Amino acid sequence: MTSLKLTAVGTSTGVVIPKEMLQRMKVGRGDYLHVAETAEGYVITPYDPTVDEQVEAGRDFMKRYRDTFRKLAE
Repeated sequence: MTSLKLTAVGTSTGVVIPKEMLQRMKVGRGDYLHVAETAEGYVITPYDPTVDEQVEAGRDFMKRYRDTFRKLAE
């Protein structure tokens, strides 16, 4: 487990994330992290859950129209 220190950023509060954690999450300055509340607490992730929903909707669409896409590919 890693502890993160809260620090003042102007009139807000920020958190300092160690370089090693950023590398493992494959994120850097300017990227967004998403926070989800779970029964165990909060989860910080670089993955946007709305993108997952959109990808799943696209997969369902492609599965539904599989024959059409096959014909278009010819």
